[in-house]
Formats: sequence, structure tokens, C-alpha cells
Amino acid sequence: MGFEKQTLEIAPYQDEHFAGVESLWADAFPNDRPWNAAAIAIPEKMRFQPDLMLVALESGRVVGSVMAGYEGHRGWISRVAVLRTHRQMGIGQALIAAAEKRLVSLGCIKVNLQVVATNSDVVEFYQRAGYQVEQRISMSKMLR
Repeated sequence: MGFEKQTLEIAPYQDEHFAGVESLWADAFPNDRPWNAAAIAIPEKMRFQPDLMLVALESGRVVGSVMAGYEGHRGWISRVAVLRTHRQMGIGQALIAAAEKRLVSLGCIKVNLQVVATNSDVVEFYQRAGYQVEQRISMSKMLR
């Protein structure tokens, strides 16, 4: 089953979408780290490539989001989320496709993303979008 294209709009994030995205992320990422909270992540994203933060809107209501970035070498996709009531309708795939299109327009040739290894449903979701598992070790360091 797919969404009705005339009722769903993929659009750049605007300030008026904040409450909808914050609620969406709280539902989609209930055990998330504090630094990923909408109140922290969204203002930071709006400072860098704000046109790569997209929302899916149904009659003006936020039903999905994706955050992407490009540093001149690789693109990244994160924070793909769709309301539970709107899943399995193609919205997540539409958000990824819209983000990829914007990345390609910047010259991006490869996109990376990270998934918690034990989250097999999300791995399968990205595989349906054409992503492949690459054996890598993900490392990080908190700077503040």
C-alpha cells in the first residue's frame, strides 16, 4: 500500500514543523541519547545545509522526517522517522529518495548511514532502498 501522492508533500523543514518533528522523534527514537534531542539537533542542522532537513507533510501535519548532510566527499542520511500510523505506506522510502536527489545535486556519489546492529527491521528497510551492509567499525568521540 502506498500513500496518496496528492496528500503527501516532502518539503524542507521550517520552524513551524518543530513541534511535529519533536513529537515524531520522541515516538520513533524513545531510547535516544540526549544530544540527539530535537531541541539540540535541529538548531544545529539548521546552521549547516538546512535544505537537507526534510519533512513529510500530510495536510500540513508532520508525518515523517529525514536529515541528510554532505561534506564534499560522502553524504550521510540520519533521523529517518515516520509516524507509527503512517508506516508501510512508502513515506520513509519517499523521504530517502528526496534526500538522495538533493545529495546528488550537490555532486554526492555515495551515501552512508548507521543503524544499530540489532535493529533488523531498520536494516531491512534500508536494504529495500538499495543500501548494503558494509563491514566497518563505527567509532565516535564526544567533543563536548
